[in-house]
Amino acid sequence: MNNCTDEEQIFGLIEKNKSLLSEKQVGCALNMLWQFQKQKTSSVKNVDCIRNHPQFLTLCNLATTKMGFMSDSTLVNVLYIIQQFGVEAHDSLVEALVTEAWRRLERFDISVLSKFSSCLADQHLYYSPLMGKIADIVNRNLENIQDLRLKSTILLMSEDLTGQQALAVMGAMEEMESRNSRLIKKITSILHKHLDNYKPVELLRITQALIFLHFQSKELFVKLRELLLSHLKVSVIPSEISILVYALSMLPSAHLDKVRMSQIEAVLPQCDLHDLNIFAASVLRCIQYDHMYLDNIPGKQLKVLQKLDHYGHQRLQECKSLNLLWEEIKSLKGDWFADSLLEETVVTFQRLMDEINYINVAGIASFISKTNYLSTSLLDKIASVVLQQIEKIHPFAILAIILPFSTLNYDPPQRDEFFGTCIQHLNSYLSVLDPLVLVFLGYSLATLQYFPEDLLKAIFNIKFLARLDSQLELICSSLNMKVQFRLMELNRAVCLECPEYQIPWFHDRFCQQHNNKDFGSMNGAQQQIYKMLAEVLGGINFVKASVLTPYYYTIDFECILDKRRNPLPYGSHNTTLEKLPKIHLESNTQIAGSRLPPGAEKIALEFLDSRAFCRNIPHLKGKSAMKKRHLEILGYHVIQIPHFEWNSMALSTKDARMNYLRERIFGEGIS
Repeated sequence: MNNCTDEEQIFGLIEKNKSLLSEKQVGCALNMLWQFQKQKTSSVKNVDCIRNHPQFLTLCNLATTKMGFMSDSTLVNVLYIIQQFGVEAHDSLVEALVTEAWRRLERFDISVLSKFSSCLADQHLYYSPLMGKIADIVNRNLENIQDLRLKSTILLMSEDLTGQQALAVMGAMEEMESRNSRLIKKITSILHKHLDNYKPVELLRITQALIFLHFQSKELFVKLRELLLSHLKVSVIPSEISILVYALSMLPSAHLDKVRMSQIEAVLPQCDLHDLNIFAASVLRCIQYDHMYLDNIPGKQLKVLQKLDHYGHQRLQECKSLNLLWEEIKSLKGDWFADSLLEETVVTFQRLMDEINYINVAGIASFISKTNYLSTSLLDKIASVVLQQIEKIHPFAILAIILPFSTLNYDPPQRDEFFGTCIQHLNSYLSVLDPLVLVFLGYSLATLQYFPEDLLKAIFNIKFLARLDSQLELICSSLNMKVQFRLMELNRAVCLECPEYQIPWFHDRFCQQHNNKDFGSMNGAQQQIYKMLAEVLGGINFVKASVLTPYYYTIDFECILDKRRNPLPYGSHNTTLEKLPKIHLESNTQIAGSRLPPGAEKIALEFLDSRAFCRNIPHLKGKSAMKKRHLEILGYHVIQIPHFEWNSMALSTKDARMNYLRERIFGEGIS
């Protein structure tokens, strides 16, 4: 490799020797490819050509399988080079490399730690729990090292951190939710000292971190505002103006005067969707401030919002490239985009969907799953591309591809072939797949009633669960809890739907610890339904609210009908008093599920708010559909009351709602 003179020679070696390459040779090949790129002038550089080369994908696959054997410096260098070639932060290889580096973080020497921090900064992960861990290492070393001026103590360990180092630490402390006042003051003083040297995007990061950490310094905020305004007065670049305006809108007294609003208005025709979204978030924040504190909403702000809508729709309608569209929208979030542009965005995707391919399919699928917008034509196209190009798709991208089908409860044509192909493509990687990804993948498939035995065996074994526990210790608390709940829900689904696998239920104690937080609270609609159910059924003792079932589902309301479909009062038989199944003996909460009189039927009534349905049509999403399925397995007749029916004009009177409930419970209505 060291004797190669161009990329094609490197790729030729990889093609001939891919089964023989060691982890050192994989690292060497990537390093050589990057060296060739650095030697070229900008006019002849072609990063896309390298990234999309078939043997580059081979190299990435080899890096995935061999990363566990790489030295610390090789591992981080591979991550750095992969990013330089434009591989996205959400790509499965990048995520796997970051995760492996995370496991080794405590043992990294300072030069490797520095380069790894730079990689995270390139991914804009200033606020990630990983940066938080690095900040924690920095903090511990600052506390422990007596002579901070030792020349051997370099980058991040010096008493005089540079402006960039202080910025990285401050950003990380946001994710840590750090309350170390000594460290906050130290880092903030360094930031203040270097404030004049920061770029607009760095001023935004500083503003966000200071606000989140509740740091109070009128002097610093005044200086920040002055700098942001001075940059804004001379800036003519739309993306830079959007960043500056967004930072200003976050400062105390979030107000933009007419001059600033006019400046925003002037650059809107040049903005892409990303910049338009940032402007919209800023204007909406300022409108909220003006409404709360100045008791008015200037017409100029409303006019700018209207223009934002106009230019957003115009840009979508004129878009001719799916990849360019994806670059603009992949990081969009917030109320304005969801309310104003989402439908037009989906229409544009549908218009350009012939451009979906193995390179962009995972990203587009991930975007769809976040929007909750069901477009069957787009999902069918995604499934078709996967079936045709599966060999070119990285195995670690399978979760992102499956997610929208799971979230939106949609089976594509050739359902079994599609899911089977995805899982078969992934099977040989189950042992190296990130434990968190494996849990989310298993849960996503379970919502679709798909239970591949190899995947379940890979998850429900002592060795894997030990790996998972080790990783849970490293992640932020919110993600930690989400993973634990998904594992519980997967465990429940397998026990109920695949008893033949003989996978034990082991989440009893976990559920007991977490099911009481919001237990028993009812919203307005639920309170209405509860009172009316009591009237319909003959009294308050004929209905129970917030009932806990076996396997710890909570149902809104339960009633029991005898074989003649007459309501049975609680207390007239031993339904609530009989000895409970063994696994639930420790629970002190009312649990349904014991024996009923012959011919009697348990009814579960569930009020479904907007979160249970797709955004654009009244189609039940995956999680709610799975709950209905499981309650039926547990012996319930399930009646779902959608919010759009309960709040419709047809049910605008009490009598209409009472008749609706009678029909659903006693009639032949659809459940």
